[in-house]
Parts: sequence; structure tokens; C-alpha cells
Amino acid sequence: MISTTDTIWSEFLAQTIAEFGCTTGTLHRLDPADRHLKLVAHQGIPEALMPIIQSIPVGKGIAGVAAERQEPVEMCNLQTDTSGVARTGAKQTHVQGTLAVPVLDGGRLCGTLGIGKLVPYDFTAEEKDQLMNTARSIAPRLLPP
Repeated sequence: MISTTDTIWSEFLAQTIAEFGCTTGTLHRLDPADRHLKLVAHQGIPEALMPIIQSIPVGKGIAGVAAERQEPVEMCNLQTDTSGVARTGAKQTHVQGTLAVPVLDGGRLCGTLGIGKLVPYDFTAEEKDQLMNTARSIAPRLLPP
């Protein structure tokens, strides 16, 4: 059964994805017990990747690096990226332009918010700031109870 909270987060993510003209997205909450990002909501992610993105260690993959650095992590084209930041399975999303930001409550990490496009895309500084502000606006509610 889907809870009201799950529905709220799914609607928030869908709205955020639409605002940026994207097709995919994820929202993760930091679990301080094991320093893993736990999946809260997703859209457009292949079923085969679900076991991989359920729990992401801080510092691993695009979301994990955004959490570790506490700053946006962007790739113009995930499919051709050779930086080593994206995990191997990430290419299965078929996403090209991607942006992940930390969800911060002041200086405290609460999780990550990520969006992606199916075309190569460089997010502008304004778009990065806008996504950071969007993430910041939900930070207190994303914290575990």
C-alpha cells in the first residue's frame, strides 16, 4: 500500500521534473545510521535499476557524490561521460543531461534530489540554483522523524 507521504513525495518529484523539462528523477533521504541515501521517490527509472538505487552510499554515483561534496553534480551526457562519477548501471536509464543536488537544512545533509533529460544538456547556473533552492525548501520535511 502506498502511504500519503509516498504520494506527496512522488507528486513533488513529478512537479520538479516537469518544471525543468526533464523525464527522470530521484529523491533520496539520508539514513544517518549507515550513511546511505535511501530512495523516497522516483520517476522514469528502469525497473532493473531499482535494487541498485534503493540504497546509495554517500560518495558513490552521481547522487552519492552530490551528497558527499554538498554541491551540485552535473553531466552534460551521462552516456558518454568518462569521469568515473556515474556508476556503470546508470547508463541503463538512457539519460544524458543529468543534475543531482544535495538536500541541505543549513549545513546538515538530509538527502539528494536528481533530475535527468534524454538529450545532452548543460544545466545553467540559474537552473542549478533553482534546483538547490527547491531541495532546500523540502529539507526539514525530508529529515527522518
